[in-house]
Amino acid sequence: MKTQLAFLMIAITLVSCGGDAAKQPANADGFAGIEEELNSEFGDDAHYTELTIIYNESIGNSISTTVTDDPESLKMGQWTYSMGNWNQTSEVTLEIPEGTKAADFMFQLDEKISLEKLGELVEKSSEQLKAEKDIDNPRLEMAFVKYPKNGDVNDAQYIVKLQPENGGTSFTFSYQIDGSFIEMDY
Repeated sequence: MKTQLAFLMIAITLVSCGGDAAKQPANADGFAGIEEELNSEFGDDAHYTELTIIYNESIGNSISTTVTDDPESLKMGQWTYSMGNWNQTSEVTLEIPEGTKAADFMFQLDEKISLEKLGELVEKSSEQLKAEKDIDNPRLEMAFVKYPKNGDVNDAQYIVKLQPENGGTSFTFSYQIDGSFIEMDY
């Protein structure tokens, strides 16, 4: 009985302390937790062509990504994360120009592209929206890495979409990969 109780307590502790990506806040720490979830699921060496975090008030964060652990195979999986579960939705075969490497058209989560940085930009965008448009409590609609088709990481962008707490006009913020502001559009 004591052993079962100990296992139960450990399990409860692990679940309550777990970094459930669906419940992570839209800030630098929360997005760092989402990056940990991605690394746990796909490995630290995963290569991505698409990565989007979508917030829905009723289910929390969901993640959509196209990822591979073997870029030169040209085979990738499209995956979604929702309500604590990963599901592969399809397989993708890439076509790349002759004489190029597939990895050149993909990005990794590392020092150049970081979800923690994307989370910082969500916070920055929220503050800008409060200051410039007098919108209290803007909430995340979507945040993603926009990776260029030419494969040049320097042309990659972070995109943040926010909307007022009760819905309405969406505001889209674009940033260079170093975090420099490009524009706000609505």
